[in-house]
Amino acid sequence: MKKLENKIALITGGSRGIGAAIVRRLAAEGASVAFTYTSESSLDKASAIVSDIQASGGRALAIKADSRQADEVIAAVTKTATEFGGLDILVSNAGVSYAKDISELTISDYDETMDVNVKAVYVAVLEAIKYLGEGGRIITIGSCMGDNAIMPNNMLYTMSKTALQGLTRALARDLGPKGISVTLVQPGPTNTDMNPSDTEIADFFRSRMALGEYGTAENIGALVAFLAGEESKYITGTFITSDSGFNA
Repeated sequence: MKKLENKIALITGGSRGIGAAIVRRLAAEGASVAFTYTSESSLDKASAIVSDIQASGGRALAIKADSRQADEVIAAVTKTATEFGGLDILVSNAGVSYAKDISELTISDYDETMDVNVKAVYVAVLEAIKYLGEGGRIITIGSCMGDNAIMPNNMLYTMSKTALQGLTRALARDLGPKGISVTLVQPGPTNTDMNPSDTEIADFFRSRMALGEYGTAENIGALVAFLAGEESKYITGTFITSDSGFNA
């Protein structure tokens, strides 16, 4: 029996990069997976993931939802629970980043960053707890920059990812009596189309790493699958960093 057999998961921002790797890994472990994608430009990638999972005998559902819009986040949770008959695992992965000099930042930059990186997580949780029961999992994808503002021009991103730490601690206290665990995964530099490992900045990042090697999206997918399973049942209210020793 696969580790997540008969489980139902929703992953926000699941059409590419780390999100797509999480979707594929949870499906490979037996979960029925729903995931969100933001725009029509991502539809082909989302459809390909659904087709691959279904071809392997799994269940998958792609939902168009903009994480900046609270009503669309709520609708994605509701649709997942309606289509699949419940919800066991919520993975909030969708995120945005503005790398700007502080003199160029705007109020709208703040609003979008916090709406996607923090508010959407909050909204998804409030809706998900209507369906999550004993053994439920809430897993949020943050960043190692929540612990360490390693470089300038990332104030909003760093602030938003640090906010997720407080949310994780408090949620764990609130939901522990219901048997629901809450964890925060903090990836370091990870080789995706948004953060490729073959650039000049990537060389700087590697120089900071204890292991000297970029992570992969599949590394994070494997970690999330572990946290979603029975073996992690006593892990809650904490942060797990996977960053090749970037913050060591």
